[in-house]
Amino acid sequence: MDISRLPADARQRRSAEIRAFLRSRRARLSPEDVGMAAGSGGRRTPGLRREEVAVLAGVGVSWYTWLEQGREINVSGDVLDAVARVLRLGAAEREHLYLLAGLNPPQAPPVDREVPSGLQRVIDGWLPRPAYVIDRHWTFAAVNRAARLVFGYGETDHSCLVSFFTNARHRASLCHWEDAAREIAGRFRADAARYPDDPEFSRIASDLCAASPAFAGIWAEHPVGSGTSHGLKTLDHPEAGELVFECTTLPLADLPGHRLLLYTPAPGAATEERLAALLGVPEPVAG
Repeated sequence: MDISRLPADARQRRSAEIRAFLRSRRARLSPEDVGMAAGSGGRRTPGLRREEVAVLAGVGVSWYTWLEQGREINVSGDVLDAVARVLRLGAAEREHLYLLAGLNPPQAPPVDREVPSGLQRVIDGWLPRPAYVIDRHWTFAAVNRAARLVFGYGETDHSCLVSFFTNARHRASLCHWEDAAREIAGRFRADAARYPDDPEFSRIASDLCAASPAFAGIWAEHPVGSGTSHGLKTLDHPEAGELVFECTTLPLADLPGHRLLLYTPAPGAATEERLAALLGVPEPVAG
C-alpha cells in the first residue's frame, strides 16, 4: 500500500494511530523486561524510551522516531519484525503494525494438525447439510456424513480437487461441470501462488494432469480464480434428485491455510426436504 497516495485526512489518522500504538507498547515494557539495566533515578514516563527500542531493534534513533511519528518513510518487513520482537508484539499486534506502516502482513505459516474437536462438532452438527474442512493443499481434513452422501465421497477420496476431476459420480451429478472445473482449477492456481515455497502444489498439479486430461487441458490455459467466499452449486443426485446449495467458504484463523465449507440449501428448491429424506433424519426446524 502506497501511503503517499492516501487522502490527507487518512494519512493523519494513520499517523495518530501508529503513534498511539507504538507508544502504548513501549509503555508496557520496562528495561528489565528486555534485559537492560534499570539505571539510577526514576522515569518521568513508564516503559522503554524510543532510544532504547531503536538500539535493541538495530535501527537508527531518528528512523524509529519517524516511524513512531507516522512519517512517510521507507520500511521493510525485516525492520518491522525487529521492532515487533523488541516490543514483544503478538501475532495480531505484528499484523497491525505492518498495516499501519503500509506493508502487507506476512502470511501465517500453515499448520498440519488435527481439526479441533469443537470444529468437528460444528461439522457434524451441520447435518443434514454438507460440510467439510480442507487444508491448503485441498486435502480433506474433516468431512461430515452429508457431504459424503451428497457429493459421493468415498473412503478413497482424500482431496477435494482430485475428487472433482477423477470421481466419476461427482462429475456426473454436478450441473455446469465445465464452468465449475475452470473455476476450481483457477482457485487452486491462485492458492499455489500464495505459497511459492511449497513444492506440494506443483506435485499435485502434475499428478492430476497425468490422471485427468480435462484438468491438464484447463491447467495449461493458466486460469486464475477469484477465491470468492460465496457460490451456488447444483447437483442432479442419483437418489435425491436436484439439489441446489449456497456454498460459504470460511478461513480458519486457528488453522492457517485451512478452510471450512458449509453448504446451505437454496430457498425455493426443495433441497432441504430432499436432504432430510436422503439422510433419513427429520428436517431442521427453521430458526
